[in-house]
Amino acid sequence: MRSLSIAATGMLAQQTNVDVISNNIANMNTTAFKRQRAEFQDLLYQQVERPGAAAGGGDSRSPSGIQIGAGVRTAGVYRIAEQGAMTTTDNRYDIAIEGPGYFQVTLPSGETAYTRAGSFQVSDQGELVTADGYKIEPGITVPAEAVDVSVGRTGVV
Repeated sequence: MRSLSIAATGMLAQQTNVDVISNNIANMNTTAFKRQRAEFQDLLYQQVERPGAAAGGGDSRSPSGIQIGAGVRTAGVYRIAEQGAMTTTDNRYDIAIEGPGYFQVTLPSGETAYTRAGSFQVSDQGELVTADGYKIEPGITVPAEAVDVSVGRTGVV
C-alpha cells in the first residue's frame, strides 16, 4: 500500500504542474501576463535500515542504509517576472515599461495596486486610466485641447 500512496502524491504534484502549464499557455497572449512555475519537494524519508547495520550474512555492513521516500508535494507556484515582448499598438496612450517596474494604480477601494499592463485611455474627466477605469498614480490629466501626449524615458509626461 505504501507504493500506491507514494504514486498518488506524484500524480497530485504532476496535476498541479499540468494546471500551471495550461494556465501559462492559455494566457500567453494576455497583456502583462507573467508566467508561473511549480516547484516541488520531497516528503519525509523513512529509515528502513540504518547505515552500518548488518547486511546479508557474516561481517558485511550496509554503508548507506536504506531510506524510502514518502513521495513528493508541491512546494509552491512562483511567478516569473521577466520582460515580455513589446507590441506596437495604434493607441497613443499605450505605454510599455522596459526593464523592472510597475504602473501604480488606485483601486475603487482606495488601495494601491501595481500592473505592467500599459493599455491606458482617457476618462471623461480627462484622466489617464487603465482599461478597467483605475486611475494611474500619480494622476495624469490630459487637457481637452492637447494634440499629442509623449512620455520620456524617465516617465515625464
